[in-house]
Amino acid sequence: MAENENGQEKTEEATPKRLEKAREEGQVPRSKELTTAFVLLSGVVGLMMIGGNMSNALKGLMQFNFAMPREAAFDTNLMMIHFADTAVAALWSLVPLFTLLVVAALFGPVLLGGWLFSAKALAPQLSRMNPLKGLQRMFSMMALIELLKAVGKFTLVAVIAVAMLVFYSSQLLSLMQGALEPAISHMLSIIGWSVLAVSASMIIIAMIDVPYQIFDHSKKLKMTRQEVKDELKDTEGKPEVKGRIRQLQREMAQRRMMEAVPEADVVITNPEHFSVALKYDVNGSSAPVVVAKGTEFIALKIREIANANDVMILELPPLARAIYFTTEIDQEIPANLYLAVAQVLAYVFQLKAYEEGEGRRPKPLAEIEVPPDARYDVDGVPNPEQTE
Repeated sequence: MAENENGQEKTEEATPKRLEKAREEGQVPRSKELTTAFVLLSGVVGLMMIGGNMSNALKGLMQFNFAMPREAAFDTNLMMIHFADTAVAALWSLVPLFTLLVVAALFGPVLLGGWLFSAKALAPQLSRMNPLKGLQRMFSMMALIELLKAVGKFTLVAVIAVAMLVFYSSQLLSLMQGALEPAISHMLSIIGWSVLAVSASMIIIAMIDVPYQIFDHSKKLKMTRQEVKDELKDTEGKPEVKGRIRQLQREMAQRRMMEAVPEADVVITNPEHFSVALKYDVNGSSAPVVVAKGTEFIALKIREIANANDVMILELPPLARAIYFTTEIDQEIPANLYLAVAQVLAYVFQLKAYEEGEGRRPKPLAEIEVPPDARYDVDGVPNPEQTE
């Protein structure tokens, strides 16, 4: 089991933040065997596809050079021009193959770990220049694994090469009996398929190496439980700081809520446990809105502010509990409470009009019927009449 410098076991999988940081530092799973296999196969397949055109171009160059005029052979300037023309033509004939190999070398590593450019990975590391560290790497488990991989690659490639020689042995022996040009063409075909088979053997090695590299990368990035906790603290903040922030947020929300109480039309109370302040825009089409609510001390403060600002307070325990448990602050009351709240507001508005000298004094407010699905007890248990 891997351990950090403090001796703690790294038993936890790397967090997304740890993986992102490792990627920024250039630490991603890479497989040299996969890249080698991709480059070799790309080169061999490309050579087999464009090899005919390349051979014709090189054949033409040979004819061009063997047919060089006598004057050019004894004239230094003409010979240099002839040589330059030959070199340019040879390079142009090889450009397609070189381009294919460069593209394969660039995109081969992307097959595992994706595209990544990290300046941190290019920065020199003094620890790699330490002789003691170098000796440790030479006799480490990773060095042993690399040695076993090298022996395995050599053995596999040698076995396949010998198998191809045995398979083509009769054809190779028959080449000496044929004409020169067909023999050369046949020989190139044998070489091409043999190299392709040997290169394809690298796929087997890559299939073994890729899972190992992914496993090894995950193992290196594993974290201890303490590291996970520390990262969580750094990401989300320390618990005491978060608690203080939540406390300040609650205090700010309570201040805003208390500032809205003087604008309320009515405060409905339990009366000891709950207080709910409602406001209704007569000119609007929306339902009444809860501008403040609270229990115990907060409920008492709401009633005190309501008394100080001449906001009517009504003791309607079932309705107060219903609104408190079904509606949040700044939200409209639910539809099943429209009728009950409408009766309350009608009484409040009629009483205000009477106090201002308009209309008659309203009759005392009768008992407000709360729908069964909106009934709660003081502990928030729904439908108390049905559960008793």
